[in-house]
Amino acid sequence: ATDTQCLPLYRYTAAGERVSNITEWGLQRFREHYRDESITAEDIFAYAYAVLHDPVYRYDYGADLLREFPRLPFYVHFGNWAEMGRELLALHLGFADAEPYPLERRENPRAPANGGKAILKADKEKGLIRLDEQTTLAGVPAAAWRYVLGSRSALEWVLDQYKERKPKDPTIAARFNPYRFAAYKERVIALLHRVCAVSVGTMEVVDGMAYWLDGQLVVSGDRQQYDWTMMGLAARFSRDPDSYDDPENQAWLGSLPDIGEGA
Repeated sequence: ATDTQCLPLYRYTAAGERVSNITEWGLQRFREHYRDESITAEDIFAYAYAVLHDPVYRYDYGADLLREFPRLPFYVHFGNWAEMGRELLALHLGFADAEPYPLERRENPRAPANGGKAILKADKEKGLIRLDEQTTLAGVPAAAWRYVLGSRSALEWVLDQYKERKPKDPTIAARFNPYRFAAYKERVIALLHRVCAVSVGTMEVVDGMAYWLDGQLVVSGDRQQYDWTMMGLAARFSRDPDSYDDPENQAWLGSLPDIGEGA
């Protein structure tokens, strides 16, 4: 998208000097809040990466995140969040070298030898990815579909990028549209194995932040239950979402404190 913003850990000046995107002011805010002078810019970057994956943060501030730049809360245990962020960064930056997820490859013996028509569709309920008339990948775990980038899972993004699209203009279609999925099929299969592995690994980390159990929000890791009781979030997330519009519930929601102090 044209309005996508990239926030790297470092930027470079015209002279080639590397400069940290974590300002000294920001670094001091974190050190003062947590009373820890050993916190580094890299720690804050990892912390921010974890917080932006936190399902509770994304739920609580969903409307704000659509309109303005994210603000970082000060969660209780900085070190645990920074560690989760480092795990996520390692997964996402190292996806090209990820150990492939063991998806099952199924071949249709009655399909054309060249694979036939490209399909590139997912069946989430059955855990299947249909590549073409010949090949289907099976055994996609439910967790893999839950790693969403924008409006689609990472796996679905890959499928969409490799679909065959015929231009409307017949001249362009005939002369300038040489792409055929069959030529990239094995590359796409290898990519799907790795993306599946990264998706599952990501959700293992994210599910450790907060998860549902029997209709109740369970918060694990460094955020102890008493923290959530104080903030009202345990009760808020356990309520029936259909009751949110009722006046009494709206008044109760309005009385809840924010998730933390913005940085």
